[in-house]
Amino acid sequence: MNRTQKGEIIEKLRSKASTASIAIVTDFKGLKVEEVTPLRVKLRESGVDFHVVKNTLARIALNGTPHDVLNDSLKDCCAIAFASGDPVSAAKIVVEFEKGAKNFSTRFASLEGTLLSSAQVDALAKLPAKEVLLAKALGTMNAVPTNFVGLFANILRNFLYALNGIKEQKEQSQTV
Repeated sequence: MNRTQKGEIIEKLRSKASTASIAIVTDFKGLKVEEVTPLRVKLRESGVDFHVVKNTLARIALNGTPHDVLNDSLKDCCAIAFASGDPVSAAKIVVEFEKGAKNFSTRFASLEGTLLSSAQVDALAKLPAKEVLLAKALGTMNAVPTNFVGLFANILRNFLYALNGIKEQKEQSQTV
């Protein structure tokens, strides 16, 4: 690989890293290309880029990006998954694939510049998707005014029952 090819790889990785919300570093030592292909397909469907790259090139590319916290930890064979969208979905795909693969593991990750251990990536993968969290938050915010309206409707209904009761008492006292 000549210098221009290395420069192109570095620029490509730098552009991916600068827009990515999460960068997950994985170990794939001992896996064949055919065994990693299903992971690549799932990641690509979710809009996640998965790159096998030399550590020196990755260090240069990540320098000056939010994910430069990974530089000190890049060792041995590794691949990096960059997700610019929902970080939870990327973590779910990688952790799910890790459960079924023998020689594949998640080493660590960078979530918007914060270094995460493998256990923290597993915990991130257990979170509900962004859409589910937004739906729950919206449901909670919608419940407050709905309950408020229901409360006032009950107060008004009870007030009307009381007025109706007073009216009936007065009608009975006038007829007697």
